[in-house]
Amino acid sequence: MKEDRFDEGKTMANRVNGMKRANGGVWNRVRASTGAFWRSRRAGMRTDDGMSTAEYALGTIAAAAFAAVLYKVVTSGSVAGALESVISKALHAPF
Repeated sequence: MKEDRFDEGKTMANRVNGMKRANGGVWNRVRASTGAFWRSRRAGMRTDDGMSTAEYALGTIAAAAFAAVLYKVVTSGSVAGALESVISKALHAPF
């Protein structure tokens, strides 16, 4: 009589499917709990609908205000003189 470790007549796919059915309860619970976890995280992220447009508008206004202040500072007499002296020193530097 031949002893075989596997059931005769069962393919590997049938054995794997049988294992899935036997362990299905555990995997279904794991899948359900992780699904619930990610659904709750996505639900929390969805509360900021419409905020991106307002944030872009405020960022654009802040950038324009910063550019205006920077322009006033750079075009003032003392800063313009300092920049001219730095540039002239760099252009007339000996090599």
